[in-house]
Amino acid sequence: MAEAHQAVGFRPSLTSDGAEVELSAPVLQEIYLSGLRSWKRHLSRFWVRRATAWFPSRIQLPELLGSPRLTGEPSTSPTGNIYSPPTPLSAPLPFSSHPQTQFLESRPLMPWCSLLSPFTSVARLLLSYHGWLLEPHGAMSSPTKTWLALVRIFSGRKTMLFSYQRSLPRQPVPSVQDTVRKYLESVRPILSDEDFDWTSVLAQEFLRLQASLLQWYLQLKSWWASNYVSDWWEEFVYLRSRHSLMVNSNYYMMDFLYVTPTPVQAARAGNAVHALLLYRHRLNRQEILPTLLMGMRPLCSAQYEKIFNTTRIPGIQKGEIPLASSLTEVRHVAVFHRGRFFRVGTHSQSGLLSPRALEQQFQRILDDPSPACPQEEHLAALTAAPRDVWAQVRSSLKVQAEDALEAVEGAAFFVSLDSEPAGLTREDPAASLDAYARALLAGRGHDRWFDKSFTLIVFSNGKLGLSVEHSWADCPISGHMWEFTLATECFQLGYSADGHCKGHPDPSLPQPQRLYWHLPEKIHLSISLALRGAKTLSGNIDCHVFPFSHFGKSFIKRCHLSSDSFVQMALQLAHFRDRGQFCLTYESTMTRLFLEGRTETVRSCTREACNFVRAMEDKEKTRRALFRLAVEKHQSLLKAAMSGQGVDRHLFALYIVSQFLHLRSPFLDQVHSEQWQLATSQIPVQQIHLFDVHNYPDYVSSGGGFGPADDHGYGVSYIFMGDDTITFHISSKKSSTKTDSHRLGQHIEDALLDVASLFQEGQRLKPRCGGLQEEDLGHRCGSLPCHTRGSRAPTKSTNF
Repeated sequence: MAEAHQAVGFRPSLTSDGAEVELSAPVLQEIYLSGLRSWKRHLSRFWVRRATAWFPSRIQLPELLGSPRLTGEPSTSPTGNIYSPPTPLSAPLPFSSHPQTQFLESRPLMPWCSLLSPFTSVARLLLSYHGWLLEPHGAMSSPTKTWLALVRIFSGRKTMLFSYQRSLPRQPVPSVQDTVRKYLESVRPILSDEDFDWTSVLAQEFLRLQASLLQWYLQLKSWWASNYVSDWWEEFVYLRSRHSLMVNSNYYMMDFLYVTPTPVQAARAGNAVHALLLYRHRLNRQEILPTLLMGMRPLCSAQYEKIFNTTRIPGIQKGEIPLASSLTEVRHVAVFHRGRFFRVGTHSQSGLLSPRALEQQFQRILDDPSPACPQEEHLAALTAAPRDVWAQVRSSLKVQAEDALEAVEGAAFFVSLDSEPAGLTREDPAASLDAYARALLAGRGHDRWFDKSFTLIVFSNGKLGLSVEHSWADCPISGHMWEFTLATECFQLGYSADGHCKGHPDPSLPQPQRLYWHLPEKIHLSISLALRGAKTLSGNIDCHVFPFSHFGKSFIKRCHLSSDSFVQMALQLAHFRDRGQFCLTYESTMTRLFLEGRTETVRSCTREACNFVRAMEDKEKTRRALFRLAVEKHQSLLKAAMSGQGVDRHLFALYIVSQFLHLRSPFLDQVHSEQWQLATSQIPVQQIHLFDVHNYPDYVSSGGGFGPADDHGYGVSYIFMGDDTITFHISSKKSSTKTDSHRLGQHIEDALLDVASLFQEGQRLKPRCGGLQEEDLGHRCGSLPCHTRGSRAPTKSTNF
């Protein structure tokens, strides 16, 4: 998602006022510290994982002790997730469900459990095999069949969220010669002959003089630390960045596109907050099943630990993310409304408050007539300021308003009750969706606490959204939580006929606690400057959202093609028509096949893609064959990146080592001076079983978006909504004379139709002007906004 902007900007984060920041730790010391941090993380997870996740025997300690089983059967679906209704929180947890208690109860079993270490080693060896990923679709070699049988034997039946962590392999360090070769191949289509020859000379000089030394340090780190790149990625790409988080780092997630379950703002907030805390409860008990590829290959679950209770703390040179685990039961959320801050308790002595009780608390805030104190209204704009500015002001704020600051930063998450409506409208569908996206991405610059792991935004007409801080995890993690939230609050919790949460208010609950900030005058100017900068940044962002409803993944599958590759090639065609040239293209993919893996870049602008685009523009007869070649090349790059053989993270880590060694490399300098004028990402749909897309096609998330990675570039994300719609989120900067989000949107629609016309079934599709049309709205939901109260909204999904 938004990491492309940070990846481009990390190099300046190593400088201050034009001078190199002194990285005082020798590289060996830094590698040692990386390993030490890894071991500390492992020890901090000891109690939970030791007590609940003995892989690969899969005989859970609660079962041995006669406790109720907490997990379900693993799935054979590609994502491997199973939904089961969350356990109600109104009753206290049984004593044996607490992780530390389970560990104490299991001490007589420790000699038996120690025998599991060899099995873990065997499992790690099995999971290090990636031949299955690189094989053509539908073809399975004999080694892969053997591997598949062994994985099934060692995987067992009962899994929990962190069950596989000890068995995941470490991310390998690719061959530096292969990385340089792949890099040169990726830039060949966009460089002139002269520039490419010069780049090749720099690359050969790098391989001859510096590569082996830098590679040796990376190999050493890969043996000692959990992951050779992820901790440096978090530090240098995110925490050392001095840019504003707003637009540059955060991203947003949208509500249902055509449906608003209730127009009552407090009710929607009550159900959504309750659903989010149910998710946290399942996370606490590890009842969220690990994501499995092919129904058996687990992905790393480490990023789930920071979904809740997490705040990114600013620093003068670099920030930090305190190790506050989501498994801690923080019992309040921080709420912002009309410039005022509140602390809202989420639990009573008997457990989590009901949705109706939470609605009551939010309604009390909405009805509170008290005004904001001077400067308090715009205080949160500081979290959108440059990080060093915010760090300096926060040190004063921590002294003058420690309790209020702790209540916000220590909350489970942040809730913003907006005073304006948002979402799709019949009167101006295109403009309303664009405004909705801009409100989620930036708001008014002072109504989000951008440091929090995520802000839940509830608009006055009941529309929802998320603004997510990027450093703690990547989009699939927050997306998994968001899918659960939307499905649970709408399908399981539901609303009464009058639009309120089900149940009854609780008059005995104390009023929400108003937070008061004692703001010294010396920071008033900082707040004003931060607000001015936030409004400038927000006003410069050009967002465009449109659902493409001519066809979706079902049509692409009938063409026997990868859905993602199909869209990526269409994006290459659209961008070429928009700008008249090819450019470096950033597509994010995951490396969670490895322990603590995060992301890798797929360089989608390949020689094969360029040949296809030229053939399309010249109407060549070979364009369909060239399209298939481009898709096959994209698939090979995607699979290589997922299996740890990508280009950019390796080059990034080599560059960091060179900085620690104060060893200048013209080749690495050039690599990290490149600009990504097209940054793209697919929003994965991971829990399709939560939504009945055939009977209720409008009840699917419409995805989300992020800011552009370059001042003269585009940010494009897309999500496959059901089988027949693809929703695109496009961003650019209004200050650029080279970009226009709406113009690119029209090019994307035309390109998709033109590519589809290469196939017989797609020749019946006709282009039309303007993206989202009024007839779409009438077809999807009759009149807008659509509020579902009763018969239209499924009160119980058949998938539950």
